[in-house]
Amino acid sequence: MEFSSKLLENAVNEMSQLPGIGKRTALRLVLHLLKRPEEQTQKLSSSLLKMRETINFCTNCHNISDSQLCEICANPRRDSQIVCVVEDIRDVMAIENTSQYRGHYHVLGGKISPMDGVGPSDLNITSLVEKVKDGKINEIIFALSSTMEGDTTNFYIYRQIENFNVVTTTIARGISVGDELEYADEVTLGRSILHRIPFETSLKS
Repeated sequence: MEFSSKLLENAVNEMSQLPGIGKRTALRLVLHLLKRPEEQTQKLSSSLLKMRETINFCTNCHNISDSQLCEICANPRRDSQIVCVVEDIRDVMAIENTSQYRGHYHVLGGKISPMDGVGPSDLNITSLVEKVKDGKINEIIFALSSTMEGDTTNFYIYRQIENFNVVTTTIARGISVGDELEYADEVTLGRSILHRIPFETSLKS
């Protein structure tokens, strides 16, 4: 792709590094920004910079937050003794959109994947196990995507906490095996949360 401007080329190259954005789409977005008022581009760039510089992670659940505690953990109407274990913020948003869950979350920040060099120590697993040991949790809901990596992560965590007094469940397999959680429709995901099953049962299937 030939560019008449080095500035344009640099902008397209940076934009194309975003997930799902190829060079042609990046060029279309950059040209769109050039057509818009300059203040719109300034608002976009300043909002991204401010987010990157000041964003926090909840000290309790590791969710993205504007303060030390996210709005979910700070909400007294949520049940802190039920914790839904998810991969990342997108899964929190997906489950919240079902309006079927009133507990807390624990964001791992990924899944165990030896092929990608991601081990248990790279994830927020230790803090979850500590909360179980402290008796702060009555039930853990495993809500990772039903992939090999997701099942491996579920099983690893289960083995860390199986000797403690905590109920472990997993979302019902209304979510197809191999599907990513964030792409499930809200009705299916909501039913999976409501009809969760004991985790031990899922090991036998």
